Amino acid sequence: MQLETLQKDMIAAMKNHDKARKDAISSVIQAVKFVAINEGHRDDIQEDLVDRVILKELKSVKEQIDTCPAERTDLKDEYQFRYDVISEYAPKLMGADEIKAVITEKFADLVASKNKGQIMKAVMGELKGKADGKVINEVVTKLCE
Repeated sequence: MQLETLQKDMIAAMKNHDKARKDAISSVIQAVKFVAINEGHRDDIQEDLVDRVILKELKSVKEQIDTCPAERTDLKDEYQFRYDVISEYAPKLMGADEIKAVITEKFADLVASKNKGQIMKAVMGELKGKADGKVINEVVTKLCE
């Protein structure tokens, strides 16, 4: 995802007087800029950094939804709306079958050792930001059985 795309969509939301959507996109842009400055990429913000931050924001909002008290439906609806907006920009993550194919193809020698720690270390470096860590863990666990 390009930062410019997010900025254009935020401007469009402002023109449409859609405050909730603008706020959701704005929070993602702010988080991207914060991480970029901390990593020393103030001017040249790469797509992978934007994708990484979007996934992190998505996870954060998901936690808010999960921990929100059931009686606070107003907050829950607000968090759900933010989650839906941010998920529009999130990169498509790999499924379990795709992960298994990558692991068996690229890391066949490690899978043969059945050492889950070494496999996870190698695979996470390769698939970070492309797949959910929980799904990777489940696939690796099944391969180590």
